[in-house]
Amino acid sequence: MKLRLTLAAAVLAAGSVAPAMANTRLIVNCFWPPQHMMCTELLPGWLDAVEEATEGRVRGNIPPKSVAPPPEQLNSVEAGIVDVAVQFSGLIGNRVSGPLVAMNPFVGTRNAPAMAQALWETNRKFFPDEFETVQLLSQWVITPGELFSSTDAPILTLDDFKGRKIWALPGPLSNMSSELGSGVVSTPAVGSNEVISRGVVDGHLGLSGDALRAFQVLPYTKSQTKFSKPIYSTSFNLVMNLDKWNEISPEDQAAIMAASGEVFGMRAAAKWDAIAAEVYGSFEENGITVYDADPGLEKAFEKAAAPIHAGWIKRATEAGIDGQAAFDFYTQRVIELSK
Repeated sequence: MKLRLTLAAAVLAAGSVAPAMANTRLIVNCFWPPQHMMCTELLPGWLDAVEEATEGRVRGNIPPKSVAPPPEQLNSVEAGIVDVAVQFSGLIGNRVSGPLVAMNPFVGTRNAPAMAQALWETNRKFFPDEFETVQLLSQWVITPGELFSSTDAPILTLDDFKGRKIWALPGPLSNMSSELGSGVVSTPAVGSNEVISRGVVDGHLGLSGDALRAFQVLPYTKSQTKFSKPIYSTSFNLVMNLDKWNEISPEDQAAIMAASGEVFGMRAAAKWDAIAAEVYGSFEENGITVYDADPGLEKAFEKAAAPIHAGWIKRATEAGIDGQAAFDFYTQRVIELSK
């Protein structure tokens, strides 16, 4: 109760500075650190677009710090603690299946806007109403994570990988790493620095360029092992409280969706790609070498990914989605949009 009161106070404080002329005022939460691009550029840019599209009838504010931890973003919107938030798909796999299609291993490309557009198209075609308790505004996919060595010896072959202790993101990456014989330490990305910087592991799997910088693990990274297809990426969802959504006129709802959907998703994805490109461009000055993975290593990972694909299709089908068709559609659209 004390936590809820504290959160409510934070929200009220943020809302108190909203312009009086707005018909609807949105409290938009950002769970990343305040200096992260999502908090400083992407969500403020979305609010500006919404205000312009609705001629000032819908405006909003972003609290100076997150009023709920990452796993609670969807819950905080449902409860009305905040009006809008971004929810990482990997933390709500017990509630939704659709957006996790983009988190299957080896289904993506090194083109986040293409993946974002493909995911939104897949959503509209196969699971547009999956979020029943909130209004889904947008979904997108970010720059894929990669495999890195923290020692002078690169990870090139399956034997190299088996001989390493690897930090890996929870879920498919940690499961595949264990299946292939590596010792695995798995934490959310925000905990990667503590594990990697202390030398607990001698390699890491799943961080993209922006994360290498954000979580300050570049000094502990010696080389990258590049697969012909990226191993894994993650997806996010922008959601609004239903009561707040229903306060808004149908005309303004349409205007908000026109500024959201794939428009916002592709913009967010492009920003992730741009920052990742900056970081990858600094590899030489940071003494990081890029190697191509041995075909045997890539083949072993692809084999370990097959049960994960089958598992997603099964769960999606059980949730009322045509899982195989959605999987095939997403992967095909990624290929087409990446050309």
